[in-house]
Amino acid sequence: MRTDRFQHPDHYLMDELLTEEHKLIRDTVRAWVKKELSPIIEDYAQRAEFPKHIIRGLGEIGAFGPSLPAEYGCGGMDQISYGIIMQELERCDSGIRSTASVQGSLVMYPIYKYGSEAQRHKYLPKLASGEMMGCFGLTEPDHGSNPGGMTTNFKDMGDHYLLNGAKMWISNAPFADIAVVWAKNEAGKIHGLIVERGMEGFTTPETHNKWSLRASATGELVFDNVKVPKENLLPNISGLKGPMGCLDSARYGIAWGAIGAAMDCYDSALNYAKERIQFDKPIAAFQLTQKKLAEMLTEITKAQLLTWRLGVLKNEDRATTPQISMAKRNNVEMALHVAREARQIHGGMGITGEYPIMRHMMNLESVVTYEGTHDIHLLITGMDITGMPAFR
Repeated sequence: MRTDRFQHPDHYLMDELLTEEHKLIRDTVRAWVKKELSPIIEDYAQRAEFPKHIIRGLGEIGAFGPSLPAEYGCGGMDQISYGIIMQELERCDSGIRSTASVQGSLVMYPIYKYGSEAQRHKYLPKLASGEMMGCFGLTEPDHGSNPGGMTTNFKDMGDHYLLNGAKMWISNAPFADIAVVWAKNEAGKIHGLIVERGMEGFTTPETHNKWSLRASATGELVFDNVKVPKENLLPNISGLKGPMGCLDSARYGIAWGAIGAAMDCYDSALNYAKERIQFDKPIAAFQLTQKKLAEMLTEITKAQLLTWRLGVLKNEDRATTPQISMAKRNNVEMALHVAREARQIHGGMGITGEYPIMRHMMNLESVVTYEGTHDIHLLITGMDITGMPAFR
């Protein structure tokens, strides 16, 4: 069982930009991760199993919908606090951060933003505590980067809607109590519906044989003539801007979270380099090792500054979709590079479960393509620069 000795890097004194509340939130989540998750995460990843017993603990530390209003049982925190929580969770494992990110940004956020007051009071308090878990149904087998081409649909049957179709690559699906599902009505307009486990014709088969996000539960959502009550339609949004607004919130969390994974790889590499003796001295004393460590820290620091500024803009409600895309793309690419350099420093030991490097690297191979692929985020920035979309 690995001892968690993590010390976060702060080369540019970023802590001075944080409030005392921010630092208290970070320290609380970090202490919980070190106690409850770090000792078990390698075992669960090796077994490809999600540690369900941590769900209530995630609720207790405020990881579910932390920036949503307290009147619905949520944290009422600012956007930087949300980012910090995602950073600390992904410092342990991307799959754990995904569980919390999906719950908060892709399930709770649309219910709060687009739902009715009755829906908010019915679902949000239970989702915030972890009593109820949710998932987000957008991606389909044939429609990933082009969600507007979705074929999942629903028909108005008078006293209910009839939902048919399928979604895939859905985090939390195997155990979710509810799913926020995006589907087209008979006019081809996209709407969100809350589908509850137990509705006849609704199944959630689990996805197996993953090499990535092994400590996270992934599955499909299958709808075979599912009768959805009309009060389960999200009334305050229509069109693709509904799910895209949710993805902005989730991508923002990923931008912070990826830094956490990079920090963990860097910290592990730094400690290992100081302790590993070759040619009668620690490998940290060699120039090429120092080059790797210095470049890793430089990239982490740049990502910290980028994301902190984005958090300020989010707090001011000024952050744009292209700005969020830039941060998500940059920080995940940075984290992947740091993980690969850290693996080199660890040598052969870097491929074992004794160190977190390969687990982070494999996880990040999913993070770099989900909720907008690396290339799509590049094209979002390109469109923002030129005013010309290159998607078609």
